[in-house]
Amino acid sequence: MDTSKISFEISPSDQTCPLGVEVWLDQQQIFNTEHVADTVNVSHDIDENNAEHVLRVILKHKKTEHTTVDADGNITQDAVINVGSFEFEEIDINQIVQDLAIYTHDFNGSGNTTQSKFFGSMGCNGTLSLKFTTPVYLWLLEHM
Repeated sequence: MDTSKISFEISPSDQTCPLGVEVWLDQQQIFNTEHVADTVNVSHDIDENNAEHVLRVILKHKKTEHTTVDADGNITQDAVINVGSFEFEEIDINQIVQDLAIYTHDFNGSGNTTQSKFFGSMGCNGTLSLKFTTPVYLWLLEHM
């Protein structure tokens, strides 16, 4: 059976802050760490069967003390996880990810659950979800 490779990078804005990340493809965990200390390249082969898939990147362990706020309520420093350099078979899909991915979070428990577009960084415990289908080349043609 043919496969396609998806790859992307995960990197911390603050290497000392113990933010954890899990990555799932459908029901299979393909990456898990309790502390992203450096840039990590995540890569996984996907069977090219006619199927729907969901890639999920989950940020965990974010705490209130990982964000610095000034007296006016402005964030002056924040620990986030950057997720980017998305590729399918070495084809840049960053714009497609920004157009289609959904970031679901609840402001680390301080607000209602919200879904928003994804712009490259995760600053709250939550899940980035990207739905796609295989064969990947057909999905790419539909979304480029």
